[in-house]
Amino acid sequence: MTQTPHLLSGYKVLDFTQVLAGPTTTRLMAEMGAEIIKVELTPNGEISRNLPFIKNGRSGYFIQQNRGKKSLCIDARHPKGQEILKALIKQVDVVVENFSPGTIARLGFGYEIVKELNPRVVMCSISALGQTGPLANVPGYDYIGQAYAGVTYMIGDPNGAPSFPMLGLGDVSTGVHAYAAIASALLYRERTGQGQYLDITLLDSYFHCHELNVQLYSGTDGAVQPKRSGSHHYAVSPAGLFKGKNQYLFILCLDHQWVSLCRAMGKPELSEDPRFTNNAKRVEHQQAVIQAIESWLQAQSSDDEALRILHEGHVPAAPVLSIAEAVNHPHLKERRTVRRVKDNTFGEIDIPGMPLRFSQFPEELPLQAASLGEHNEEILRTYLSYTPEQVRQLESEGVLKRDPTK
Repeated sequence: MTQTPHLLSGYKVLDFTQVLAGPTTTRLMAEMGAEIIKVELTPNGEISRNLPFIKNGRSGYFIQQNRGKKSLCIDARHPKGQEILKALIKQVDVVVENFSPGTIARLGFGYEIVKELNPRVVMCSISALGQTGPLANVPGYDYIGQAYAGVTYMIGDPNGAPSFPMLGLGDVSTGVHAYAAIASALLYRERTGQGQYLDITLLDSYFHCHELNVQLYSGTDGAVQPKRSGSHHYAVSPAGLFKGKNQYLFILCLDHQWVSLCRAMGKPELSEDPRFTNNAKRVEHQQAVIQAIESWLQAQSSDDEALRILHEGHVPAAPVLSIAEAVNHPHLKERRTVRRVKDNTFGEIDIPGMPLRFSQFPEELPLQAASLGEHNEEILRTYLSYTPEQVRQLESEGVLKRDPTK
Protein backbone atom coordinates (compact mmCIF):
# COMPACT_ATOMS: atom_id res chain seq x y z
CA MET A 1 0.00 0.00 0.00
CA THR A 2 1.28 3.42 -0.96
CA GLN A 3 2.34 6.12 1.50
CA THR A 4 2.37 8.82 -1.19
CA PRO A 5 0.87 12.05 0.25
CA HIS A 6 -2.51 13.02 -1.14
CA LEU A 7 -5.57 15.12 -0.33
CA LEU A 8 -6.96 12.86 2.42
CA SER A 9 -3.69 11.45 3.73
CA GLY A 10 -3.94 10.85 7.48
CA TYR A 11 -7.69 10.26 7.55
CA LYS A 12 -8.74 6.78 8.64
CA VAL A 13 -11.97 5.07 7.62
CA LEU A 14 -13.62 1.93 8.98
CA ASP A 15 -15.51 0.59 5.97
CA PHE A 16 -18.41 -1.84 6.47
CA THR A 17 -19.66 -1.38 2.90
CA GLN A 18 -20.37 -3.89 0.14
CA VAL A 19 -21.05 -4.11 -3.60
CA LEU A 20 -21.36 -0.58 -5.06
CA ALA A 21 -22.89 2.50 -3.37
CA GLY A 22 -20.83 2.34 -0.18
CA PRO A 23 -17.68 1.03 -1.85
CA THR A 24 -17.89 3.96 -4.30
CA THR A 25 -17.68 6.36 -1.36
CA THR A 26 -14.66 4.70 0.20
CA ARG A 27 -13.05 4.08 -3.21
CA LEU A 28 -13.01 7.82 -3.86
CA MET A 29 -11.47 8.36 -0.44
CA ALA A 30 -8.83 5.70 -1.12
CA GLU A 31 -7.99 7.40 -4.42
CA MET A 32 -7.33 10.55 -2.38
CA GLY A 33 -5.02 8.87 0.09
CA ALA A 34 -7.30 8.02 3.00
CA GLU A 35 -6.51 4.79 4.84
CA ILE A 36 -9.49 2.49 4.37
CA ILE A 37 -9.91 -0.52 6.66
CA LYS A 38 -12.38 -2.68 4.78
CA VAL A 39 -14.31 -4.87 7.21
CA GLU A 40 -15.19 -8.13 5.47
CA LEU A 41 -17.44 -10.50 7.37
CA THR A 42 -16.38 -14.13 7.76
CA PRO A 43 -16.43 -16.64 6.25
CA ASN A 44 -16.63 -15.39 2.66
CA GLY A 45 -15.88 -11.67 2.86
CA GLU A 46 -17.38 -9.04 0.58
CA ILE A 47 -20.00 -10.55 -1.74
CA SER A 48 -18.64 -8.69 -4.76
CA ARG A 49 -15.56 -10.93 -4.64
CA ASN A 50 -17.77 -13.41 -6.50
CA LEU A 51 -19.19 -11.03 -9.12
CA PRO A 52 -18.05 -11.30 -12.76
CA PHE A 53 -15.64 -11.14 -14.39
CA ILE A 54 -13.60 -13.78 -12.52
CA LYS A 55 -10.03 -14.47 -13.63
CA ASN A 56 -7.39 -16.38 -11.67
CA GLY A 57 -9.91 -16.51 -8.83
CA ARG A 58 -10.16 -12.70 -8.73
CA SER A 59 -13.17 -10.56 -9.49
CA GLY A 60 -12.68 -7.62 -11.84
CA TYR A 61 -15.72 -6.02 -10.18
CA PHE A 62 -14.09 -6.26 -6.75
CA ILE A 63 -10.82 -4.87 -8.08
CA GLN A 64 -12.55 -1.88 -9.63
CA GLN A 65 -14.36 -0.91 -6.43
CA ASN A 66 -11.79 -1.80 -3.78
CA ARG A 67 -8.32 -0.82 -4.92
CA GLY A 68 -6.34 0.80 -2.13
CA LYS A 69 -8.39 -0.65 0.75
CA LYS A 70 -6.94 -2.84 3.49
CA SER A 71 -8.88 -6.05 4.15
CA LEU A 72 -9.79 -7.13 7.68
CA CYS A 73 -11.85 -10.34 7.51
CA ILE A 74 -13.53 -10.78 10.89
CA ASP A 75 -16.44 -12.41 12.69
CA ALA A 76 -18.20 -9.25 13.81
CA ARG A 77 -20.55 -11.16 16.12
CA HIS A 78 -17.85 -12.98 18.05
CA PRO A 79 -17.02 -11.24 21.37
CA LYS A 80 -13.36 -10.96 20.36
CA GLY A 81 -14.38 -9.58 16.95
CA GLN A 82 -16.60 -7.04 18.68
CA GLU A 83 -13.72 -6.05 20.92
CA ILE A 84 -11.44 -5.48 17.93
CA LEU A 85 -13.96 -3.43 15.97
CA LYS A 86 -14.87 -1.25 18.95
CA ALA A 87 -11.19 -0.59 19.58
CA LEU A 88 -10.74 0.39 15.92
CA ILE A 89 -13.75 2.74 16.01
CA LYS A 90 -11.96 4.70 18.73
CA GLN A 91 -9.09 5.41 16.34
CA VAL A 92 -10.75 6.27 13.03
CA ASP A 93 -12.23 9.45 11.63
CA VAL A 94 -15.06 7.95 9.60
CA VAL A 95 -17.31 4.88 9.76
CA VAL A 96 -19.26 3.98 6.60
CA GLU A 97 -21.85 1.23 6.20
CA ASN A 98 -24.51 0.33 3.64
CA PHE A 99 -26.35 -2.58 5.23
CA SER A 100 -30.15 -2.58 5.35
CA PRO A 101 -31.39 -0.13 8.02
CA GLY A 102 -31.02 -1.58 11.50
CA THR A 103 -28.42 -4.20 10.57
CA ILE A 104 -25.38 -2.27 11.79
CA ALA A 105 -27.14 -1.63 15.12
CA ARG A 106 -27.92 -5.34 15.48
CA LEU A 107 -24.23 -6.03 14.92
CA GLY A 108 -23.55 -3.75 17.87
CA PHE A 109 -22.25 -0.70 15.99
CA GLY A 110 -25.20 1.68 15.72
CA TYR A 111 -24.44 5.38 15.89
CA GLU A 112 -25.23 5.71 19.59
CA ILE A 113 -22.56 3.09 20.37
CA VAL A 114 -20.13 4.54 17.83
CA LYS A 115 -20.62 8.06 19.17
CA GLU A 116 -20.01 6.89 22.72
CA LEU A 117 -16.79 5.20 21.64
CA ASN A 118 -15.61 8.14 19.54
CA PRO A 119 -17.52 11.45 19.78
CA ARG A 120 -15.45 12.93 16.94
CA VAL A 121 -16.32 10.21 14.42
CA VAL A 122 -18.33 10.93 11.29
CA MET A 123 -20.63 7.96 10.65
CA CYS A 124 -22.37 7.57 7.30
CA SER A 125 -25.17 5.09 6.64
CA ILE A 126 -26.09 4.50 3.00
CA SER A 127 -29.36 2.74 2.16
CA ALA A 128 -31.90 2.43 -0.61
CA LEU A 129 -34.77 4.31 0.99
CA GLY A 130 -33.50 5.80 4.25
CA GLN A 131 -33.09 5.06 7.94
CA THR A 132 -36.47 6.63 8.76
CA GLY A 133 -39.89 6.88 7.12
CA PRO A 134 -42.62 4.40 6.13
CA LEU A 135 -40.35 2.65 3.60
CA ALA A 136 -37.26 2.40 5.80
CA ASN A 137 -37.54 -1.35 6.30
CA VAL A 138 -38.27 -2.18 2.65
CA PRO A 139 -35.29 -4.08 1.19
CA GLY A 140 -33.77 -2.34 -1.78
CA TYR A 141 -31.06 -1.93 -4.38
CA ASP A 142 -30.26 0.76 -6.95
CA TYR A 143 -33.26 0.08 -9.17
CA ILE A 144 -35.66 -0.03 -6.21
CA GLY A 145 -34.67 3.51 -5.24
CA GLN A 146 -34.92 4.48 -8.91
CA ALA A 147 -38.47 3.17 -9.18
CA TYR A 148 -39.65 4.96 -6.01
CA ALA A 149 -38.00 8.20 -7.19
CA GLY A 150 -40.12 8.40 -10.35
CA VAL A 151 -37.00 7.89 -12.47
CA THR A 152 -37.81 4.50 -14.01
CA TYR A 153 -41.20 5.89 -15.05
CA MET A 154 -39.43 8.49 -17.16
CA ILE A 155 -37.33 5.99 -19.16
CA GLY A 156 -38.52 4.07 -22.21
CA ASP A 157 -41.05 4.02 -25.01
CA PRO A 158 -44.18 6.06 -24.19
CA ASN A 159 -46.34 3.26 -25.57
CA GLY A 160 -44.51 0.41 -23.86
CA ALA A 161 -43.07 -0.70 -20.57
CA PRO A 162 -40.64 1.48 -18.65
CA SER A 163 -36.95 0.69 -19.02
CA PHE A 164 -33.92 1.02 -16.79
CA PRO A 165 -30.25 1.76 -17.48
CA MET A 166 -27.73 -1.08 -17.60
CA LEU A 167 -25.29 0.59 -15.21
CA GLY A 168 -25.18 1.64 -11.57
CA LEU A 169 -26.18 5.29 -11.94
CA GLY A 170 -27.98 5.44 -8.61
CA ASP A 171 -25.41 3.52 -6.60
CA VAL A 172 -22.49 5.55 -7.92
CA SER A 173 -24.35 8.86 -7.63
CA THR A 174 -25.31 7.99 -4.06
CA GLY A 175 -21.72 7.07 -3.29
CA VAL A 176 -20.59 10.46 -4.55
CA HIS A 177 -23.34 12.23 -2.56
CA ALA A 178 -22.16 10.33 0.52
CA TYR A 179 -18.56 11.34 -0.09
CA ALA A 180 -19.62 15.00 -0.39
CA ALA A 181 -21.48 14.74 2.90
CA ILE A 182 -18.53 13.04 4.63
CA ALA A 183 -16.03 15.62 3.36
CA SER A 184 -18.31 18.44 4.53
CA ALA A 185 -18.79 16.79 7.94
CA LEU A 186 -15.03 16.40 8.32
CA LEU A 187 -14.60 20.09 7.50
CA TYR A 188 -17.22 20.92 10.15
CA ARG A 189 -15.40 18.69 12.63
CA GLU A 190 -12.13 20.49 11.93
CA ARG A 191 -13.87 23.73 12.89
CA THR A 192 -15.87 22.51 15.89
CA GLY A 193 -14.43 19.19 17.04
CA GLN A 194 -17.85 17.56 16.66
CA GLY A 195 -18.63 14.41 14.74
CA GLN A 196 -22.09 13.56 13.39
CA TYR A 197 -24.33 11.00 11.71
CA LEU A 198 -25.18 11.04 7.99
CA ASP A 199 -28.23 9.31 6.44
CA ILE A 200 -27.69 9.09 2.65
CA THR A 201 -30.09 7.27 0.34
CA LEU A 202 -30.47 6.09 -3.23
CA LEU A 203 -33.99 7.48 -3.26
CA ASP A 204 -32.89 10.99 -2.26
CA SER A 205 -29.96 10.94 -4.69
CA TYR A 206 -32.12 9.79 -7.59
CA PHE A 207 -34.87 12.30 -6.82
CA HIS A 208 -32.19 14.99 -6.70
CA CYS A 209 -31.63 14.36 -10.44
CA HIS A 210 -35.04 15.62 -11.57
CA GLU A 211 -34.24 18.91 -13.27
CA LEU A 212 -37.56 19.62 -15.03
CA ASN A 213 -40.10 17.04 -13.98
CA VAL A 214 -40.87 17.94 -10.37
CA GLN A 215 -41.01 21.71 -10.74
CA LEU A 216 -43.02 21.43 -13.99
CA TYR A 217 -45.61 19.23 -12.29
CA SER A 218 -45.76 21.38 -9.16
CA GLY A 219 -45.46 24.76 -10.84
CA THR A 220 -48.36 24.04 -13.17
CA ASP A 221 -50.51 22.59 -10.36
CA GLY A 222 -50.49 19.26 -12.15
CA ALA A 223 -51.46 20.60 -15.58
CA VAL A 224 -48.17 19.18 -16.89
CA GLN A 225 -47.79 15.47 -16.18
CA PRO A 226 -44.20 14.53 -17.07
CA LYS A 227 -43.92 11.14 -18.73
CA ARG A 228 -41.43 9.09 -20.68
CA SER A 229 -41.12 10.02 -24.30
CA GLY A 230 -38.82 7.44 -25.79
CA SER A 231 -35.93 8.69 -27.88
CA HIS A 232 -36.80 12.39 -27.70
CA HIS A 233 -37.36 14.73 -24.77
CA TYR A 234 -40.95 15.69 -24.05
CA ALA A 235 -40.13 19.29 -23.10
CA VAL A 236 -37.07 20.27 -25.16
CA SER A 237 -36.63 20.13 -28.92
CA PRO A 238 -34.36 19.14 -30.46
CA ALA A 239 -33.14 16.85 -27.68
CA GLY A 240 -32.86 13.20 -28.51
CA LEU A 241 -31.55 10.36 -30.60
CA PHE A 242 -31.42 11.01 -34.32
CA LYS A 243 -30.77 8.30 -36.90
CA GLY A 244 -27.73 9.09 -38.95
CA LYS A 245 -26.34 7.25 -41.93
CA ASN A 246 -25.21 4.22 -39.92
CA GLN A 247 -25.66 5.03 -36.25
CA TYR A 248 -27.61 7.18 -33.83
CA LEU A 249 -26.40 10.58 -32.70
CA PHE A 250 -27.60 12.55 -29.72
CA ILE A 251 -28.28 16.19 -30.53
CA LEU A 252 -29.50 18.78 -28.04
CA CYS A 253 -30.06 22.45 -28.84
CA LEU A 254 -31.56 25.10 -26.61
CA ASP A 255 -33.12 28.20 -28.14
CA HIS A 256 -29.81 30.04 -28.67
CA GLN A 257 -28.30 26.98 -30.40
CA TRP A 258 -31.16 26.25 -32.80
CA VAL A 259 -29.91 28.91 -35.20
CA SER A 260 -26.44 27.33 -35.12
CA LEU A 261 -27.89 23.94 -35.99
CA CYS A 262 -29.90 25.35 -38.89
CA ARG A 263 -26.80 27.06 -40.27
CA ALA A 264 -24.68 23.92 -39.85
CA MET A 265 -27.26 21.94 -41.82
CA GLY A 266 -27.20 24.59 -44.56
CA LYS A 267 -30.85 25.40 -43.86
CA PRO A 268 -30.80 28.81 -42.16
CA GLU A 269 -34.40 29.38 -43.25
CA LEU A 270 -35.58 26.80 -40.69
CA SER A 271 -34.69 29.20 -37.88
CA GLU A 272 -37.29 31.61 -39.27
CA ASP A 273 -39.95 28.96 -39.85
CA PRO A 274 -42.91 29.89 -37.61
CA ARG A 275 -43.15 26.26 -36.47
CA PHE A 276 -39.64 26.34 -35.04
CA THR A 277 -38.97 29.87 -33.73
CA ASN A 278 -38.85 28.85 -30.07
CA ASN A 279 -38.62 25.71 -27.97
CA ALA A 280 -42.34 25.49 -27.22
CA LYS A 281 -43.19 25.59 -30.92
CA ARG A 282 -40.52 23.03 -31.77
CA VAL A 283 -41.90 20.69 -29.11
CA GLU A 284 -45.36 21.15 -30.64
CA HIS A 285 -43.96 20.26 -34.07
CA GLN A 286 -41.41 17.74 -32.85
CA GLN A 287 -41.91 15.24 -35.69
CA ALA A 288 -41.14 17.92 -38.27
CA VAL A 289 -37.97 18.83 -36.35
CA ILE A 290 -36.90 15.20 -36.24
CA GLN A 291 -37.57 14.71 -39.94
CA ALA A 292 -35.57 17.80 -40.91
CA ILE A 293 -32.55 16.78 -38.84
CA GLU A 294 -32.57 13.10 -39.81
CA SER A 295 -32.96 13.93 -43.51
CA TRP A 296 -29.85 16.08 -43.31
CA LEU A 297 -27.88 13.51 -41.30
CA GLN A 298 -28.65 10.70 -43.70
CA ALA A 299 -27.67 12.82 -46.69
CA GLN A 300 -24.11 13.27 -45.38
CA SER A 301 -21.24 11.11 -46.60
CA SER A 302 -20.78 9.59 -43.14
CA ASP A 303 -21.78 10.04 -39.52
CA ASP A 304 -18.25 11.24 -38.76
CA GLU A 305 -18.64 13.97 -41.37
CA ALA A 306 -21.98 15.01 -39.91
CA LEU A 307 -20.40 15.22 -36.47
CA ARG A 308 -17.51 17.27 -37.83
CA ILE A 309 -19.92 19.79 -39.33
CA LEU A 310 -22.02 19.97 -36.17
CA HIS A 311 -19.00 20.42 -33.91
CA GLU A 312 -17.52 23.11 -36.16
CA GLY A 313 -20.89 24.84 -35.95
CA HIS A 314 -20.80 24.65 -32.12
CA VAL A 315 -23.79 22.34 -32.03
CA PRO A 316 -23.90 19.94 -29.03
CA ALA A 317 -23.86 16.47 -30.58
CA ALA A 318 -22.34 13.08 -29.86
CA PRO A 319 -22.29 9.61 -31.37
CA VAL A 320 -23.97 6.90 -29.33
CA LEU A 321 -20.92 4.81 -28.55
CA SER A 322 -20.95 1.17 -27.57
CA ILE A 323 -18.98 0.08 -24.49
CA ALA A 324 -16.19 -1.15 -26.77
CA GLU A 325 -16.13 2.16 -28.65
CA ALA A 326 -16.08 4.19 -25.43
CA VAL A 327 -13.33 2.11 -23.83
CA ASN A 328 -11.16 2.61 -26.91
CA HIS A 329 -12.00 6.26 -27.61
CA PRO A 330 -8.85 8.43 -27.75
CA HIS A 331 -10.37 11.24 -25.66
CA LEU A 332 -11.36 8.88 -22.85
CA LYS A 333 -7.95 7.23 -22.97
CA GLU A 334 -5.97 10.49 -22.96
CA ARG A 335 -7.87 11.83 -19.95
CA ARG A 336 -7.63 8.49 -18.15
CA THR A 337 -11.41 8.37 -18.02
CA VAL A 338 -10.71 4.80 -19.08
CA ARG A 339 -7.83 3.59 -16.94
CA ARG A 340 -5.80 0.42 -17.44
CA VAL A 341 -4.54 -0.95 -14.14
CA LYS A 342 -2.57 -4.05 -13.22
CA ASP A 343 -3.76 -6.29 -10.44
CA ASN A 344 -1.11 -8.61 -9.02
CA THR A 345 -3.40 -11.63 -9.41
CA PHE A 346 -5.90 -10.75 -12.13
CA GLY A 347 -3.47 -9.05 -14.48
CA GLU A 348 -4.27 -5.95 -16.56
CA ILE A 349 -7.83 -4.69 -16.81
CA ASP A 350 -9.60 -1.50 -17.92
CA ILE A 351 -11.70 0.24 -15.27
CA PRO A 352 -13.33 3.68 -14.99
CA GLY A 353 -10.83 6.35 -14.01
CA MET A 354 -10.85 8.74 -11.06
CA PRO A 355 -13.47 11.40 -11.91
CA LEU A 356 -12.21 13.98 -9.38
CA ARG A 357 -9.15 15.94 -10.52
CA PHE A 358 -6.93 18.08 -8.28
CA SER A 359 -4.21 20.42 -9.52
CA GLN A 360 -2.07 19.80 -6.43
CA PHE A 361 -2.34 16.03 -6.85
CA PRO A 362 -2.25 15.30 -10.58
CA GLU A 363 -0.84 11.76 -10.27
CA GLU A 364 -2.87 8.65 -9.54
CA LEU A 365 -1.91 6.57 -6.53
CA PRO A 366 -0.53 3.07 -7.32
CA LEU A 367 -3.27 1.11 -5.56
CA GLN A 368 -3.96 -2.63 -5.32
CA ALA A 369 -7.07 -4.53 -4.25
CA ALA A 370 -6.43 -6.70 -1.19
CA SER A 371 -6.88 -10.44 -0.94
CA LEU A 372 -9.33 -11.58 1.73
CA GLY A 373 -7.96 -10.72 5.19
CA GLU A 374 -4.61 -9.71 3.70
CA HIS A 375 -4.12 -6.95 6.26
CA ASN A 376 -5.42 -8.68 9.39
CA GLU A 377 -2.01 -8.67 11.02
CA GLU A 378 -0.97 -5.21 9.82
CA ILE A 379 -4.16 -3.58 11.06
CA LEU A 380 -4.20 -5.26 14.45
CA ARG A 381 -0.47 -4.71 14.98
CA THR A 382 -0.55 -1.05 13.90
CA TYR A 383 -3.73 0.04 15.63
CA LEU A 384 -4.07 -2.34 18.58
CA SER A 385 -0.49 -3.58 19.23
CA TYR A 386 -1.41 -7.23 18.69
CA THR A 387 1.49 -9.61 18.17
CA PRO A 388 1.72 -11.90 15.14
CA GLU A 389 1.09 -14.82 17.50
CA GLN A 390 -2.14 -13.23 18.76
CA VAL A 391 -3.33 -12.72 15.18
CA ARG A 392 -2.55 -16.36 14.29
CA GLN A 393 -4.48 -17.46 17.36
CA LEU A 394 -7.52 -15.39 16.36
CA GLU A 395 -7.35 -16.88 12.88
CA SER A 396 -7.24 -20.39 14.32
CA GLU A 397 -10.29 -19.57 16.46
CA GLY A 398 -12.24 -18.33 13.43
CA VAL A 399 -12.41 -14.74 14.68
CA LEU A 400 -10.25 -13.69 11.73
CA LYS A 401 -9.89 -15.27 8.30
CA ARG A 402 -7.24 -14.94 5.64
CA ASP A 403 -7.38 -16.37 2.12
CA PRO A 404 -4.66 -15.19 -0.30
CA THR A 405 -6.44 -16.88 -3.24
CA LYS A 406 -9.46 -14.55 -3.10
